Amino acid sequence: MAGLTHYADKVSVVTGASSGIGSEMARQLAEKGARVALVARRADRLEALAAEIGRKGGTASAHACDVSDRDAVTRCAERIREAHGRIDLLVNTAGYVRHVLFKDHDLEDIERMIKTNYLGTVYWIKQALPLMRARGAGWILNFSSFAGLVPQPDEAAYTATKAAVSALSDAIACEFEPIGIHVMCVYPVMVQTEMFSREVMDRMPRDSGKRFMSADRFVAETLRGLERGDRHLVIPRRYRGVVILRTLFPKLIGRKVASVRLDALTDVES
Repeated sequence: MAGLTHYADKVSVVTGASSGIGSEMARQLAEKGARVALVARRADRLEALAAEIGRKGGTASAHACDVSDRDAVTRCAERIREAHGRIDLLVNTAGYVRHVLFKDHDLEDIERMIKTNYLGTVYWIKQALPLMRARGAGWILNFSSFAGLVPQPDEAAYTATKAAVSALSDAIACEFEPIGIHVMCVYPVMVQTEMFSREVMDRMPRDSGKRFMSADRFVAETLRGLERGDRHLVIPRRYRGVVILRTLFPKLIGRKVASVRLDALTDVES
């Protein structure tokens, strides 16, 4: 399946579009000529982003939806189909993280995280797939995390959801390629977004702030990967070596990651 090189008039659904990577992805897709359907819970932010894109000559529509609610996703997808007639590109960025030790992470939030980060991706793929199959073409861009490849302490549930997105992407990529649908999974390492609040940064290693990449640069590199037809993309690229080392020496890398992450915390043994 060829990469996506021409965006003009392509209908692109972007979940998690109210902030961070999702909103920047929507901006850059619109700049390339795509018609963007913005999906997230915060309707006011979506409306503001749609207006911003419109002022710059782009086309965007706002669709308030909680991706963790299967029925809400079904209704939202139907509205998009009625408005645009098809879905060419599905971008699943919706998700959230909690930096908390597993012993302190309440089950209700773990369940919500699974529904948002993993099942939200499943729900949207299920809605987009029939439309893509009918046209014999489509692109699905899923966002995992570096944590989905190299498990991280202090975010165990998040790590698990992102590993699930990674495995799902690999499996459906094999299934969908023969029917003309390309699946790409992206693994961000450190992207500057609202997700990294002061509370989160207080639980990260001291020099973490120096390793952040801006959202606009990250999205631009992601779209270049989509244009190449990549299946997997770790950004920044220099972290790919860590993934290889973790595969070869899982205990060694696991101990190193644990040391770096847990040494910054004061509540490990409390």
